[in-house]
Amino acid sequence: MFIGHNAVGLASKRAAPRVSLGWLMAAPMLLDLIWPLMLLSGVEHMRVERGNTRFTPLDFYDYPWTHSLLMACVWGVLFAGLYVWRSHDRRAGVVLFLGVVSHWVLDFVTHRPDLPLWPGGPLAGLGLWNCPAATIVIESLLFAVGIALYVRATRPRDRIGSLGFASFVVFLALVYIANIISPPPPNATAVAWAALAEWLFPFWASWFDAHRELRD
Repeated sequence: MFIGHNAVGLASKRAAPRVSLGWLMAAPMLLDLIWPLMLLSGVEHMRVERGNTRFTPLDFYDYPWTHSLLMACVWGVLFAGLYVWRSHDRRAGVVLFLGVVSHWVLDFVTHRPDLPLWPGGPLAGLGLWNCPAATIVIESLLFAVGIALYVRATRPRDRIGSLGFASFVVFLALVYIANIISPPPPNATAVAWAALAEWLFPFWASWFDAHRELRD
Protein backbone atom coordinates (compact mmCIF):
# COMPACT_ATOMS: atom_id res chain seq x y z
CA MET A 1 0.00 0.00 0.00
CA PHE A 2 1.33 3.42 -0.97
CA ILE A 3 -1.11 6.33 -1.45
CA GLY A 4 -3.62 4.39 0.65
CA HIS A 5 -1.61 5.46 3.70
CA ASN A 6 -1.78 9.08 2.57
CA ALA A 7 -5.53 8.65 2.17
CA VAL A 8 -5.82 7.75 5.85
CA GLY A 9 -3.92 10.90 6.80
CA LEU A 10 -6.19 13.11 4.72
CA ALA A 11 -9.36 11.43 5.96
CA SER A 12 -8.24 11.77 9.58
CA LYS A 13 -8.81 15.51 9.42
CA ARG A 14 -12.54 14.81 9.76
CA ALA A 15 -11.95 12.92 13.00
CA ALA A 16 -9.40 15.36 14.47
CA PRO A 17 -10.02 18.71 12.78
CA ARG A 18 -7.86 20.70 15.22
CA VAL A 19 -4.77 18.59 14.60
CA SER A 20 -2.30 19.72 11.94
CA LEU A 21 -2.39 17.58 8.83
CA GLY A 22 1.34 17.14 9.27
CA TRP A 23 0.75 15.00 12.37
CA LEU A 24 -2.22 13.24 10.77
CA MET A 25 -0.19 12.43 7.66
CA ALA A 26 2.86 11.29 9.62
CA ALA A 27 0.81 8.78 11.65
CA PRO A 28 -0.16 6.34 8.87
CA MET A 29 3.24 6.90 7.21
CA LEU A 30 5.25 6.43 10.40
CA LEU A 31 6.30 2.82 9.85
CA ASP A 32 7.56 3.68 6.37
CA LEU A 33 9.33 6.78 7.69
CA ILE A 34 11.30 4.68 10.19
CA TRP A 35 11.81 1.74 7.83
CA PRO A 36 14.49 3.23 5.51
CA LEU A 37 16.51 4.28 8.56
CA MET A 38 16.38 0.66 9.75
CA LEU A 39 17.44 -0.53 6.30
CA LEU A 40 20.41 1.82 6.02
CA SER A 41 21.55 0.94 9.54
CA GLY A 42 21.36 -2.81 8.80
CA VAL A 43 18.74 -3.54 11.46
CA GLU A 44 16.16 -4.64 8.86
CA HIS A 45 16.57 -6.02 5.37
CA MET A 46 14.83 -6.33 2.02
CA ARG A 47 15.80 -7.23 -1.53
CA VAL A 48 14.68 -6.56 -5.06
CA GLU A 49 13.35 -9.78 -6.58
CA ARG A 50 11.49 -9.76 -9.88
CA GLY A 51 8.22 -11.63 -9.63
CA ASN A 52 8.03 -11.43 -5.85
CA THR A 53 4.49 -10.21 -6.41
CA ARG A 54 2.84 -9.14 -9.65
CA PHE A 55 2.62 -5.53 -8.45
CA THR A 56 6.04 -4.91 -6.91
CA PRO A 57 9.43 -6.65 -7.04
CA LEU A 58 10.29 -5.66 -3.47
CA ASP A 59 10.78 -8.60 -1.11
CA PHE A 60 10.21 -7.46 2.48
CA TYR A 61 11.65 -10.51 4.15
CA ASP A 62 12.98 -8.94 7.37
CA TYR A 63 11.31 -5.90 8.94
CA PRO A 64 9.91 -6.99 12.31
CA TRP A 65 10.83 -3.80 14.20
CA THR A 66 8.82 -1.52 11.95
CA HIS A 67 6.18 -3.71 10.32
CA SER A 68 5.07 -6.31 12.85
CA LEU A 69 1.63 -5.78 14.33
CA LEU A 70 3.01 -5.60 17.87
CA MET A 71 5.62 -2.98 16.98
CA ALA A 72 3.06 -0.98 14.98
CA CYS A 73 1.09 -0.72 18.22
CA VAL A 74 4.23 0.24 20.14
CA TRP A 75 5.17 2.94 17.62
CA GLY A 76 1.56 4.12 17.71
CA VAL A 77 1.62 4.49 21.49
CA LEU A 78 4.90 6.40 21.35
CA PHE A 79 3.78 8.70 18.54
CA ALA A 80 0.36 9.39 20.05
CA GLY A 81 1.88 9.76 23.49
CA LEU A 82 4.26 12.43 22.19
CA TYR A 83 1.34 14.40 20.77
CA VAL A 84 -0.75 14.08 23.93
CA TRP A 85 2.23 15.15 26.04
CA ARG A 86 2.54 18.30 23.91
CA SER A 87 -1.16 19.10 23.48
CA HIS A 88 -3.03 17.28 26.29
CA ASP A 89 -5.57 16.26 23.62
CA ARG A 90 -6.31 12.60 24.35
CA ARG A 91 -8.95 12.28 21.63
CA ALA A 92 -6.44 13.37 19.03
CA GLY A 93 -3.99 10.88 20.52
CA VAL A 94 -6.44 8.06 19.86
CA VAL A 95 -6.84 9.19 16.23
CA LEU A 96 -3.07 9.30 15.77
CA PHE A 97 -2.61 5.86 17.37
CA LEU A 98 -5.22 4.37 15.05
CA GLY A 99 -3.53 6.11 12.13
CA VAL A 100 -0.22 4.42 12.90
CA VAL A 101 -1.81 0.98 13.31
CA SER A 102 -3.83 1.46 10.12
CA HIS A 103 -0.55 1.15 8.23
CA TRP A 104 -0.22 -2.49 9.28
CA VAL A 105 -3.88 -3.19 8.49
CA LEU A 106 -3.63 -1.80 4.96
CA ASP A 107 -0.34 -3.59 4.38
CA PHE A 108 -1.96 -6.80 5.61
CA VAL A 109 -4.47 -6.50 2.75
CA THR A 110 -1.89 -5.87 0.03
CA HIS A 111 1.26 -7.76 1.06
CA ARG A 112 1.86 -11.44 0.60
CA PRO A 113 2.36 -13.21 3.95
CA ASP A 114 5.47 -11.32 5.04
CA LEU A 115 4.12 -9.17 7.89
CA PRO A 116 5.02 -10.56 11.34
CA LEU A 117 2.44 -10.45 14.08
CA TRP A 118 5.35 -9.80 16.43
CA PRO A 119 9.15 -10.01 15.97
CA GLY A 120 9.87 -13.65 15.26
CA GLY A 121 6.16 -14.49 15.15
CA PRO A 122 3.95 -15.92 12.37
CA LEU A 123 3.61 -14.01 9.11
CA ALA A 124 0.39 -12.60 7.67
CA GLY A 125 -0.81 -10.97 4.45
CA LEU A 126 -3.71 -11.40 2.04
CA GLY A 127 -1.65 -10.80 -1.12
CA LEU A 128 -3.71 -8.21 -3.01
CA TRP A 129 -0.48 -7.19 -4.78
CA ASN A 130 -0.79 -10.38 -6.83
CA CYS A 131 -3.78 -8.75 -8.54
CA PRO A 132 -2.37 -5.43 -9.86
CA ALA A 133 -5.64 -4.15 -11.35
CA ALA A 134 -7.53 -4.61 -8.09
CA THR A 135 -4.64 -3.04 -6.16
CA ILE A 136 -4.66 0.09 -8.32
CA VAL A 137 -8.45 0.46 -8.25
CA ILE A 138 -8.79 -0.03 -4.49
CA GLU A 139 -5.87 2.20 -3.59
CA SER A 140 -6.99 4.94 -5.99
CA LEU A 141 -10.50 4.85 -4.53
CA LEU A 142 -9.09 5.14 -1.01
CA PHE A 143 -7.03 8.13 -2.11
CA ALA A 144 -10.05 9.78 -3.72
CA VAL A 145 -12.13 9.27 -0.58
CA GLY A 146 -9.35 10.71 1.58
CA ILE A 147 -9.14 13.80 -0.63
CA ALA A 148 -12.92 14.26 -0.56
CA LEU A 149 -13.08 14.01 3.23
CA TYR A 150 -10.26 16.50 3.67
CA VAL A 151 -11.92 18.95 1.27
CA ARG A 152 -15.20 18.59 3.16
CA ALA A 153 -13.41 19.34 6.43
CA THR A 154 -11.34 22.35 5.31
CA ARG A 155 -11.26 25.20 2.82
CA PRO A 156 -8.35 27.38 1.68
CA ARG A 157 -7.72 30.77 3.24
CA ASP A 158 -5.27 31.83 0.52
CA ARG A 159 -3.43 30.59 -2.56
CA ILE A 160 -1.02 28.48 -0.53
CA GLY A 161 -3.98 26.67 0.99
CA SER A 162 -5.37 25.83 -2.44
CA LEU A 163 -2.29 25.45 -4.64
CA GLY A 164 -0.21 23.81 -1.94
CA PHE A 165 -2.88 21.18 -1.42
CA ALA A 166 -3.46 20.66 -5.14
CA SER A 167 0.25 20.26 -5.86
CA PHE A 168 0.54 17.79 -2.97
CA VAL A 169 -2.24 15.61 -4.39
CA VAL A 170 -0.84 15.75 -7.92
CA PHE A 171 2.66 14.93 -6.73
CA LEU A 172 1.47 11.89 -4.76
CA ALA A 173 -0.49 10.68 -7.78
CA LEU A 174 2.54 11.07 -10.05
CA VAL A 175 4.78 9.22 -7.61
CA TYR A 176 2.25 6.40 -7.48
CA ILE A 177 2.11 6.16 -11.26
CA ALA A 178 5.91 6.22 -11.43
CA ASN A 179 6.08 3.34 -8.96
CA ILE A 180 3.75 1.33 -11.19
CA ILE A 181 5.44 1.92 -14.56
CA SER A 182 9.11 2.33 -13.58
CA PRO A 183 11.60 -0.54 -13.88
CA PRO A 184 12.68 -2.26 -10.65
CA PRO A 185 15.19 -0.34 -8.53
CA PRO A 186 18.77 -1.63 -8.65
CA ASN A 187 19.10 -2.67 -5.01
CA ALA A 188 17.82 -2.27 -1.45
CA THR A 189 20.09 0.69 -0.72
CA ALA A 190 18.55 2.66 -3.60
CA VAL A 191 15.09 1.83 -2.28
CA ALA A 192 16.02 3.05 1.20
CA TRP A 193 17.43 6.38 -0.01
CA ALA A 194 14.40 6.97 -2.22
CA ALA A 195 12.06 6.14 0.66
CA LEU A 196 13.69 8.83 2.81
CA ALA A 197 12.04 11.39 0.51
CA GLU A 198 8.73 10.50 2.18
CA TRP A 199 9.85 12.58 5.17
CA LEU A 200 8.96 15.60 3.03
CA PHE A 201 5.25 14.74 2.94
CA PRO A 202 4.21 15.48 6.56
CA PHE A 203 6.02 18.84 6.46
CA TRP A 204 4.44 19.69 3.12
CA ALA A 205 1.02 18.74 4.50
CA SER A 206 1.57 20.83 7.62
CA TRP A 207 2.55 23.83 5.49
CA PHE A 208 -0.55 24.01 3.30
CA ASP A 209 -2.88 22.86 6.08
CA ALA A 210 -1.85 25.94 8.09
CA HIS A 211 -3.24 28.01 5.22
CA ARG A 212 -6.64 26.32 5.34
CA GLU A 213 -9.49 26.72 7.80
CA LEU A 214 -12.17 24.42 9.10
CA ARG A 215 -15.53 24.49 7.39
CA ASP A 216 -18.58 25.28 9.50
